[in-house]
Amino acid sequence: MDAGTRQKRVEALEAIKNEALSRAKQGNDSFEVRDFVTNAKKTLAYELPDYEAHEKAKAATLAYKKSKEG
Repeated sequence: MDAGTRQKRVEALEAIKNEALSRAKQGNDSFEVRDFVTNAKKTLAYELPDYEAHEKAKAATLAYKKSKEG
């Protein structure tokens, strides 16, 4: 991931955090805050995907499956 995209992800995650804290201070239910964070992170993943993290996760999954087969 290039530095510009990484910076945008960091800024977006900070915005999600700030909004979640704001909602919690307003008295929103913890489940509502958690749902907001989960949905916001999913949206962020679609808008700014982290292909490197995906490749690492895929490699780890394949290595695990291979170790279970033998």
